[in-house]
Amino acid sequence: MVYWREAGSGEPVVLLHGISSGSRSWHKQLNSALLQQRFRLLAWDAPGYGESSALDGDASQAESWAAALLTLFDRAGLAGATLVGHSLGAIVASCFAARYPARVSRLLLVDPAQGYGGQSAGRREQVRQQRTAQRAAGFPRMAELRAAHLLRPGASVEDIATVTASMLALRDEGYRDATALLINEDIHRWLSACPQPGAVWCGAMDTITPPAQCQRLAQRWGRNFHRLPHAGHACYLDRPADFNQRLLTLHQGRENGSQD
Repeated sequence: MVYWREAGSGEPVVLLHGISSGSRSWHKQLNSALLQQRFRLLAWDAPGYGESSALDGDASQAESWAAALLTLFDRAGLAGATLVGHSLGAIVASCFAARYPARVSRLLLVDPAQGYGGQSAGRREQVRQQRTAQRAAGFPRMAELRAAHLLRPGASVEDIATVTASMLALRDEGYRDATALLINEDIHRWLSACPQPGAVWCGAMDTITPPAQCQRLAQRWGRNFHRLPHAGHACYLDRPADFNQRLLTLHQGRENGSQD
């Protein structure tokens, strides 16, 4: 079972969260009157997160996650949608867009994780050990140490609370499976087969997937790039007005193509 939160009416936009998050983190988009008037917004809980069942398939393969997302599309009656993938969600979004191109009208990658599938076995093992240690220490400890780092320096108490709540709600099986995906996959193998228009956005103060890294990805695949000022990794929380307005601009086909 795949669970999602929904708001608004109009053309569908599907929002995919990152490895330590969940559907609730998109509340500044789901509750935006500006977006609700234009879009039908659907924010999923990835398999093993929130109220969604654990993944049925090989968690290390993005195709398994894309198949779960296809279930959402079918259950929600979506012939197609703009797909927004944040962080680890960018890998799932890219795979889905490559595997089911007719179901995706635009592909937006936000502070995208690129995966470690193309890196050395030693580096992949290092990441596996780090993530395993985080699980062993417990999600409350993760929230204590990492929540604020997903946001800009001096982020609001409310935004830190949102990130903290998402981390506290993590389920072991979901985080374990998402870690397998992160270690095994390489976003570039999917982007090579994505025909959809779209863009890459990144918080200018993101220290997790830094702007220079995101810009190189955008340049490699000929996609527009935009830095959101005064925003960290969770830029849609740090800069919701900018994020939401640019989402409208992207959907209307008015991205100017600048590498800013």
